[in-house]
Amino acid sequence: MDTRSRSFAKALSWRVTGTIDTMIISLVVTGSIKLAATIGLTEVVTKSLLYYFHERAWLKIPYGRKTPA
Repeated sequence: MDTRSRSFAKALSWRVTGTIDTMIISLVVTGSIKLAATIGLTEVVTKSLLYYFHERAWLKIPYGRKTPA
């Protein structure tokens, strides 16, 4: 089972990747670096929290888990 700190680290690393993607897409769509950065920074906070709670919820679901041999 993953620890809470591991889940948190995974959430942060995933959000860095996702935020870079969001900022690039926002820049292409809006043409504004400032707006792209604002969108990226906003979503990094909200989506990090959502991912963390999603990860912790899945730890309580036994679906697809194998028991150790």
